[in-house]
Amino acid sequence: MRILFFGRGVISTQYAWAFEKAGHTVEFYVRKGRKETFGSDIELELWDGRKGKQVIKESWNVKLHEELSPNYDLIIVSVNTEQLPEAAQLLSTAAGNTPVLIFNNVWQDLKSSISPLPINNVVFGFPAGGGGIADNKFRGGFLKMVFLEKPRAGTEHINNKIKALFESAHFKISWIKDMQNWLWNHFAMNAAMETEVLKRGSFPALMNHNDSFANVGRNMREIIPVLKARGAKIDMISQLITKIPPALLDTLFNKIILAKGSLPRFFIEYNNSKPGFAIFEVVKEAKKLGIPLPRLTVAYDKTEYHKAIENSTS
Repeated sequence: MRILFFGRGVISTQYAWAFEKAGHTVEFYVRKGRKETFGSDIELELWDGRKGKQVIKESWNVKLHEELSPNYDLIIVSVNTEQLPEAAQLLSTAAGNTPVLIFNNVWQDLKSSISPLPINNVVFGFPAGGGGIADNKFRGGFLKMVFLEKPRAGTEHINNKIKALFESAHFKISWIKDMQNWLWNHFAMNAAMETEVLKRGSFPALMNHNDSFANVGRNMREIIPVLKARGAKIDMISQLITKIPPALLDTLFNKIILAKGSLPRFFIEYNNSKPGFAIFEVVKEAKKLGIPLPRLTVAYDKTEYHKAIENSTS
């Protein structure tokens, strides 16, 4: 299969590597000027969780393009959430009828989030991996599981193509019946975690404070009314985060879910992304709904998105 990844970020890099190793042709679309900046190689320190826990260290040669064409079997989009509308707009004119996998966090209504792309040419999914890229070196990895929405009427052929692709690379698919609801809950969880990251200063610093996840739970409890007001059902993970006593939640995360040496912990420790957009979106929605979010609002005031709004109105 010939696959184009939209952007050469953390998620795109590692799954592209896995697909190439499985015999597929993978290429990347990058913005003007990025081809020269990125170069033709990227240094990998990739933790592969498909069979136990293997670390891959290699210099990987990649093919980058600064122009889009429809000459692919599948386009996979995994970009910063705030970049998704621009990506969808560009693909709507340049991708032709090529099917698209949106492998991304989404807070908006799914159909409007990828407009003007036709919804029946798009499947939504989510990775189980993470990490960061600095100085053209990738550090991170993925687990065996990936999340894909169950076929909608009209997307069965695309789902089957995507299923075959991931299974050819030995990933296991967890089918999500209500992807909209699943992503709403996941996005809210991101906002709860980013609030604590801003307080601590970085994702790695989050792991070095015993009460970090107790506070993530408190942040998530604050967001629950926003989810309910949107019509979301509170899923099992969100309930877990909000129902368990804070002290026990810290123990659960630090000793079990994110235990030292675990892959999920590595993914967070290597994450060097800028937090804030998830907080911005959730606070904006809460303001429209008239729901107070005191903990998130304190964090929101520190984000670059809030500062940009203040500067534009001053």
